[in-house]
Amino acid sequence: MTVSPPSAEAGRTARTARTARAAPDAQASEPAEPSAAADRADVVDLYLKHIGSGRAVMGRVMGGMAEVRSEGPWIHADDGRRFLDFGGYGVFILGHRHPAVVEAVHRQIDTHPLASRVFLEPVAARAAQALAAHTPPGVDYVHFVNSGAEATEAALKLARAHGRTSVITTRRGFHGKTLGALSVTANATYQTPFQPLLPDVTQVDYDDPADLEQALAARRDRACVIVEPVQGEGGVRIPRRGYLRQVRALCSAYGALLVVDEIQTGMGRLGTWWGVDVEGVCPDVLLAGKGLSGGVVPIAAMAATAEAYGPFSRDPYLHTSTFGASPIACAAALATVRAMEAENTVARSAALGLRLLAAVREVCAPYEGGPVREVRGRGLLIGIEFAEEQAVGELLLELIARGVLVNHSLNSTRVLRLTPPAVVADAELDLFLTTLAEALRSTADRMSDRPTR
Repeated sequence: MTVSPPSAEAGRTARTARTARAAPDAQASEPAEPSAAADRADVVDLYLKHIGSGRAVMGRVMGGMAEVRSEGPWIHADDGRRFLDFGGYGVFILGHRHPAVVEAVHRQIDTHPLASRVFLEPVAARAAQALAAHTPPGVDYVHFVNSGAEATEAALKLARAHGRTSVITTRRGFHGKTLGALSVTANATYQTPFQPLLPDVTQVDYDDPADLEQALAARRDRACVIVEPVQGEGGVRIPRRGYLRQVRALCSAYGALLVVDEIQTGMGRLGTWWGVDVEGVCPDVLLAGKGLSGGVVPIAAMAATAEAYGPFSRDPYLHTSTFGASPIACAAALATVRAMEAENTVARSAALGLRLLAAVREVCAPYEGGPVREVRGRGLLIGIEFAEEQAVGELLLELIARGVLVNHSLNSTRVLRLTPPAVVADAELDLFLTTLAEALRSTADRMSDRPTR
């Protein structure tokens, strides 16, 4: 079951709170243009006519604003307000419109944004080299694609090229929604309307090596295992220390190809370049995305060892995409890696994540045993689990009303997820924590039918 769109009543509550409360100075932005309301109505109407009624309704419930500009940790709406972005589904590790990435993309647009696909293209080669400098040892070959789901598709096809036609995934795992990726995204809500999906896909419990071994024993030498170091959409589920090493050992023992999905957890999100770095695990295939874009141009990648990558290396036309490895996207990826190196983003993510996790736990402490069940996280991936699903929608709307954006978790409906950028300053961190405390208090009061203080 997924998080339902927040109720109309919750939406009215959030909008009432927003209009009754003047935006703090820290959230002030330029005044809205006189035509902003009319333009917003036009956008909603266009969504209704050309994109979908469901998305239009959700936009209205969220307040009806349209986002029109961004920089650093901030998103600006058409009504003149700005919102502190602690969401973004893990994309904005460098914040919005990082100057170095924007400059690199502008430069590429001015010279050669898309390639003929006939000649060699140097930006892709340099981006691959830069990324491979930080992947686990031996994971040296890079296949660029346009999205995380496409990276998953590439990995599944590569596994089949090796005869690994049986796929083992984890319950609550999320790997994308294209047909192959959806087959290993363990959520019936998304899978059922599109069945039959890929055959011979088995789900095992996450953080359960014994369950994995039982599945592998029945599929010796023909299995591909796909796993996340931390389940992001699964509700920020963090496995016990040693789990990834056990997965690696089991895959080696039973001749299985190991694919580690770092689309959300990689690129410094967990306070290390990759989630597997904590245990020194080297997968056969590693998937990257989201943060690789620098928050500017979508790009993702499947990286692999020489042995695993062999079929794609020998035949460059075996798996291709017209826009995959485009110069403009690879310029963004190259600039992102260089900026992370120059600014020590991974170390900052680790340090900031420790501070934020401790502070969020302190803010949530008065509500533990009540609406809040647990706060957990690693680096800048933090989840707040609630006792009731309704609390997630209520708190999300309360935070929006106060100028903060966060995300729910697609495969864990009671978990509110924080994925802030590593560029958050101390004042912005303080603003978030103050806002979270206010929003939690209001949500808890409303859900317990007590008057709002």
